[in-house]
Amino acid sequence: MIPKARGSLSAALFAALPSLEPDDALPTCATTADDEADEQIALWALYELHYRGFEDAHAALEWHPDLLRLRRSLEVSLEQRLLERYTEATVPNVGPTLADTLFALVDAHRGPSLASYVQRDAAREQVLDLLRMRSIYHLKETDPTSWVVPRLPRASQAALVELMYDEYGCGRPADVHSELFARALAALGLDDRYGAYVDEVPTEVLEQNNAMTLFGLHRRLRGAAVGHLAAFEATSSLPSRRMAQGLERLEMPADVTRYYLEHVEADAVHEQLAVRGICTALVEEDPTSADSILFGAFSCLDLEARTASAVLANWGLAS
Repeated sequence: MIPKARGSLSAALFAALPSLEPDDALPTCATTADDEADEQIALWALYELHYRGFEDAHAALEWHPDLLRLRRSLEVSLEQRLLERYTEATVPNVGPTLADTLFALVDAHRGPSLASYVQRDAAREQVLDLLRMRSIYHLKETDPTSWVVPRLPRASQAALVELMYDEYGCGRPADVHSELFARALAALGLDDRYGAYVDEVPTEVLEQNNAMTLFGLHRRLRGAAVGHLAAFEATSSLPSRRMAQGLERLEMPADVTRYYLEHVEADAVHEQLAVRGICTALVEEDPTSADSILFGAFSCLDLEARTASAVLANWGLAS
């Protein structure tokens, strides 16, 4: 269902969507968002029209020209904000190889670790809170990256599809990673429906998810899309191990720990595949893509740090 509004722009948009027909003009909406929360929920909903849509909105609205214009204005705002953060940060210069630079960027980045907190200190209710927030991405895991497949040269494309084959269960529906996460939610008595918790997640989670879709949907940002993926995979294996240890400490059901244990070994392999097989191959074909790759990688790390800080603050903890 269409999510709850978080300001005047999203309120006007969400009020219009249920009755909007493909050939109708979009009724006058607020031209600017009240704040970032209003902006991000509106953009998230507009992006979702390209994924599974909404039960209470016409399927053809995916390509409604007025909605695309509104989406574009929100994308410009998001991309500008991400670029400003990137240009203001200290990012390593491109070194001997792009792989060296990417790994140096990951190693140099400092931010709070939710996985470390779960490993040692988190209470059961805090873990449930975290899993509800993570569900916004993990119930469509890898889907945002799939948009970039046809936009890559053959070597990068082949490596990305190899990685995605594992993410999508190697042909076994029960092993698709989003299905593993859904089973983890169900084992805890949580709602495993796609997007079920979008109304309660902080703005940082929405921005994090919107950035992945922004990068995936635009061919000119294909470098950012694979750079984001590389940073995501390079920072997944060890945190997944820590998450699994924390879940075992709390005696969570096996389906919950299985999801994270699946990522310990898989993402150690995916990290090399993403950095050396996808990103390096793209730069060899298109040397101008190097900065975009670093932009995407930095954005992944920065957005995760902002999300972690917001979650810890919500729990009354300093980051």
